[in-house]
Amino acid sequence: MLTRRLLLASAGPALAGCASSTPAAPVTVAAPLAPAPAPSSATAVTASPEQVVADAAGFDTFLTGLRADARRAGVSPATVQRALSGIRPLARVLELDRKQPEGVLSWESYRDRIVSPARIENGRRAYAENRALLEGMQSRYGVSPRVVVAIWGMETNYGANTGGFNVIEALATLAWEGRRASFFKGELIAALRIIDAGHVTPEGMRGSWAGAMGHPQFMPTSFERLAVDFDGDGRKDIWGSRADALGSIGNYLARSGWQADKGWALEARPPAGFDIERVDTETRRPIAEWARLGWRRADGSPLPASDTQASLAVPTRSAGQVFLGLPNLRVIRRYNSPMNYGLAVGLLADRVA
Repeated sequence: MLTRRLLLASAGPALAGCASSTPAAPVTVAAPLAPAPAPSSATAVTASPEQVVADAAGFDTFLTGLRADARRAGVSPATVQRALSGIRPLARVLELDRKQPEGVLSWESYRDRIVSPARIENGRRAYAENRALLEGMQSRYGVSPRVVVAIWGMETNYGANTGGFNVIEALATLAWEGRRASFFKGELIAALRIIDAGHVTPEGMRGSWAGAMGHPQFMPTSFERLAVDFDGDGRKDIWGSRADALGSIGNYLARSGWQADKGWALEARPPAGFDIERVDTETRRPIAEWARLGWRRADGSPLPASDTQASLAVPTRSAGQVFLGLPNLRVIRRYNSPMNYGLAVGLLADRVA
């Protein structure tokens, strides 16, 4: 890791530290960051997000190599010059990258915070306002519109909080800082290719401190694989086009194996003797077999006589709520892997509908 002086220079007002509106991990489709060591007194920062780390020589050396790597990756010299001109490492990004979580919510607290009356009501409004678009997305990809809306609500509060960081500057900070530098450098090169392709300007490429972008919070490499030009204007604009943003979420789920009409989960009541601390979440059985083993719906009614495969889905830090996870729960968790995230998306989707 480079040695640097952390001299802070104010460059603007404070911004939200993370694009995600949920207490879950902020990055939608990037691997979670490894725990970081606590910052030393030489590196501790309390700056606003727009404050920068002043180590001009070290960062400029990094940028020189980055420009060469970007050109080798096929990015035009004009885009390299425009996107990297004048950028500085952001102290707030480093602070957030090192920040340790202060605690983990119970499932019930997380569920009630996420699947709140306000989020449900806003989701119903968003669904109604975009009904024609969502029906078109469903027709093309076969994905449930209410699940797409729920993910949109989880990630950015239906587009209200897509992140205030310049993605190029944030990713350059993380690629230079040293911890997971290789990962973030790959994302940075991908972000430059996206700009070079004309999908967004450097100024318009805004997102979270970790580089998750736009309404769906795609990382740049996921954008390259999965973003779509749903409105047909020649650009994949997940920042300004709801059609492209929601269509891209639908495409992501479809490409991850979404099965129409297969559902996401059933809240279930276990048989006597069930130990939530020793649960097997890997074994899949037809729902009818779970019924023969004594499982019932949460309200005590029988499970459906179905051959759909299901596995136990137990929320993290649950006080007892248990689900039978259906095929599409696994698909939702490919978008963002924590079990509580996947279950909250499903519950929100049901209430939005």
